[in-house]
Amino acid sequence: MSADTRLEEPAFSGLAERHRRELHVHCYRMLGSFEDAEDTVQETFLRAWRRRETFQGRSTLRAWLYRIATNACLDRLARQRPEPATGGEVPWLQPYPDRLLDELPAGDADEPETVTVARETIELAYLVAVQHLAPRPRAVLILRDVLGWPAKEVAELLGDSVNSVNSALQRARAGMREHLPAERQDWTGGEKDTATRELVRRYTEASVATDIPAIAAMLRADVRCSMPPTPGLQVGRDAVVNEWIESGFEDMTGLRAVPAAVNRQPAVAYYHRQRPEDPYLPLTLDVLRVTGGAIAEITTFHADQFPRLGLPSQLPSDGTE
Repeated sequence: MSADTRLEEPAFSGLAERHRRELHVHCYRMLGSFEDAEDTVQETFLRAWRRRETFQGRSTLRAWLYRIATNACLDRLARQRPEPATGGEVPWLQPYPDRLLDELPAGDADEPETVTVARETIELAYLVAVQHLAPRPRAVLILRDVLGWPAKEVAELLGDSVNSVNSALQRARAGMREHLPAERQDWTGGEKDTATRELVRRYTEASVATDIPAIAAMLRADVRCSMPPTPGLQVGRDAVVNEWIESGFEDMTGLRAVPAAVNRQPAVAYYHRQRPEDPYLPLTLDVLRVTGGAIAEITTFHADQFPRLGLPSQLPSDGTE
């Protein structure tokens, strides 16, 4: 497409639509919210259609759309969240289902480093750390370290100098080191290894049985637990266990669990019923970060996330007490 090309809307939409999922993931990394990313991609396509005659063909359509999407994200952040997250919590954080991540272009399977970057930069711990950066350094970090853009192209996008971009990248990387888990290089994350699957199975069974001692034995001493958008971050096994005890979790009955996968991490969806004859209704979703054979982090999301994740709206009653 060039400046002289007059594409009708269906043709233009067809070309742009090929990049929808990767643009959505890019906006998700920038914003931390699935819903905000969805709105921003729509805004990106609207801006692209309005400005289609300005596309000169000096870059690919994909790169042009990424430029528009990044600026749309920065505009949204300026309106909604000009200040970054603080204190390790991101109240607006939402999960991203693996079934949608599977729609991303496969990339180069012969480049294991590229595959690793794509996986680790979609995990929740990375998303949380990114949200603690100011918007422009955040954009620089994602464009340079995740997408692999040259500093010159990032500078052109942001209307900045290469030196400024390089300086912002150094600050962003330093900020990430402050907020990322120290053992990040040892993450098992989305790897489907036997040990991780067995740990998740035991965690699921113990959770349905509300067996707090059994769950506690699977937690790292420095485990972190949060439930966005509900405020409150528990750090340390004792703090997490005490919170469960105080909430009355031990006395809960009528639970069932369904395995799930979000953000390339293992997850467990819980359903609850009041009476034996009732169906099981969505309750919460636990997303786990596993490292060193133990659970390092539990991020719990509310039942309103179930439809997006493709989880059942209810489970039938089994009639048992």
